[in-house]
Amino acid sequence: MNFEIDKIDRKLLKLMQCDGRMSNAELAEKINVSPATCHRRTQRLFDEGIITHVRAQVNPQAVGCSALVTVGAILESSTPESFEAFEQAICKFPFVLECYCVAGDFDYLLKVRVRDTADFNRLHRQQLLTLPNVRQLRSFFVLKEVVENAPLDF
Repeated sequence: MNFEIDKIDRKLLKLMQCDGRMSNAELAEKINVSPATCHRRTQRLFDEGIITHVRAQVNPQAVGCSALVTVGAILESSTPESFEAFEQAICKFPFVLECYCVAGDFDYLLKVRVRDTADFNRLHRQQLLTLPNVRQLRSFFVLKEVVENAPLDF
């Protein structure tokens, strides 16, 4: 990062996290700067990689993906090659929303969206169990989503 994030940048980032559809004019008014200044600052935040994406958040139930499952994966061995093979393979599965390499009981934690239990069972048997170097998978069905996609507080 080549520049310091100041109070105006922080306000801009917080507003954009809450409503990515807000126009430049609306953002400028809310942070008390000119539209040109707002645009320049927003562009700089993109250019510096501070803002990485702007996208719509889709209601999973509305598109038939109501089941959320977290999956812990333990690999056979902890070598750079086995981690690399797993990471390359897991990126090909569109039902995997997030994948984290973690310390602790698992090597990886996955966040998976599926239609229902039967759908997960099918994907588990046909795809997750075929991942390279996997020794064990442990799945946890989410009963209630309490906090999801919360904006960063900085």
